[in-house]
Amino acid sequence: MIVAFKMRGVAVAAALLLAAAGVAQAGPDLGNWRVDAGSDGQVTASLHATNKLITGGGALGYSPVLTLACRSDGEPRWSEWLQLNDAVSASRKITMSVMVDGGSKFDESWAVGPRGKLLVREGDDGIKRLVSANRLLLSWRFGLLSGRGEADFDLAGLSEAVGRIAATCNADPP
Repeated sequence: MIVAFKMRGVAVAAALLLAAAGVAQAGPDLGNWRVDAGSDGQVTASLHATNKLITGGGALGYSPVLTLACRSDGEPRWSEWLQLNDAVSASRKITMSVMVDGGSKFDESWAVGPRGKLLVREGDDGIKRLVSANRLLLSWRFGLLSGRGEADFDLAGLSEAVGRIAATCNADPP
């Protein structure tokens, strides 16, 4: 009797697990994007780079994080930022080299955030160019003598993530 009861519990747990997996698959495929809604009305979708950068000490590596954001109120409504573990030496603006889907590189000006570990670009035009893209490569200088950083992103699921952000933010997608 105890064995039968335990088997029934295992069967119920397995059924619940399969049902949960079915529900998870029913929604849009967001790839590796993580969508979050903050209490401040900002909705974000974040993605880790496929490559690693070596930290200043050279012992550890990390993947930069690209985040797309929408504010339900305020301007600019849309923005994107790159989170780093090592600071860039620039204080206000930095030139970011951008390549979308292996096309030609072009330069953009990004603002440098707190402690030089956040690079920010306001507006929806940057997000617009990415919605139909598959891959994004960002490259920047850490400093005059520090070399370059590079972050490579697989954008699978981006259009679904942007759609979810826009719906939660009550905004039109870029």
